[in-house]
Amino acid sequence: MNNKIKFITQGAAIAAIYVVLTLVANAFGLANAAIQVRLSEALTVLPFFTPVAIPGLFVGCILSNILTGCLPLDTVFGSLATLIGALGTYFISRRLKHNKAAQWLAPVPPIAANTLIVPFVLAYVYKFEGSIPYFMLTVGIGELISCGFLGLVLLYALHERKNELF
Repeated sequence: MNNKIKFITQGAAIAAIYVVLTLVANAFGLANAAIQVRLSEALTVLPFFTPVAIPGLFVGCILSNILTGCLPLDTVFGSLATLIGALGTYFISRRLKHNKAAQWLAPVPPIAANTLIVPFVLAYVYKFEGSIPYFMLTVGIGELISCGFLGLVLLYALHERKNELF
């Protein structure tokens, strides 16, 4: 298969899965609030395996934010947080050459990016009641669950078949 077509197809598939998982989380009220556990954020470990996941996650997050009714500034900054996290995961995988430390560190960039950016969106765009440190705590816990726990489960599940999948 042509590499360009493969790149676009895999990126589109990742974006679509991200959207579906966000819509599922949104149905349970977990996608867009002070307490967020976006199941789709587990996919932020995929740049550990392939750079094609970076645009896939970014586009998936943009579409998810639009489809779940986020305000424009949330769509911009929330998607940028996912993009920054995905880039960080990719660079970790390249710098540390896929060793065990790299696997454990793969979810750290998306956790950090979202924990540092999203609280400001909640406070200043949505004007939620609460402080920035409180939102950092709630968003950080949600990211630890979705990226840290679920993301690592996904990473280890895919690791055995990485050459076949990516």
